Amino acid sequence: MTAREAARAGAGERAQGAAAPGRAAVRFDLPEVDAFTRPYWAAAAEGRLLLRRCRAEGCGAVHHYPREFCPHCWSEDVTWEPATGRATLYTWSVVHRNDLPPFGDRVPYVAAVVELAEGPRMMTEVTDCAESDLRIGMPLAVHFRTGSAEAAGGGPAGDGGYAVPVFRPV
Repeated sequence: MTAREAARAGAGERAQGAAAPGRAAVRFDLPEVDAFTRPYWAAAAEGRLLLRRCRAEGCGAVHHYPREFCPHCWSEDVTWEPATGRATLYTWSVVHRNDLPPFGDRVPYVAAVVELAEGPRMMTEVTDCAESDLRIGMPLAVHFRTGSAEAAGGGPAGDGGYAVPVFRPV
């Protein structure tokens, strides 16, 4: 069992963010960074969204979430490339209850799937928009939810902070 799985298993006891004595509160909104995804998260910390593009002859597909292979042709000849940060709203749901820290402090929030200008769809959150203003196909632009090392308890960015891509209306 990984540390994250163990933390999730004990989340019921700490559902409102209370930490066990002598331990920091568990966070469920922070990415796990590894050697492969480090370029993605480093770019996010700089305010840039990266995608993966297949370089295999006859494919060229762009995909998200980051994988070490093309999910269309299975080629391992894939590379990082910058995204425009533009998207359209594909679908959404308004979350009114979430007991995992720190989501409980954010409700209600809009969990969404957006279609990136480059083609792939991405799960994310829509911010800075009233629920009544949401429309399928509405234009969106990426921005980044950031936090400090203290808030993250030692987050994924090199400095301990974090940046997660979210979207808002253009």
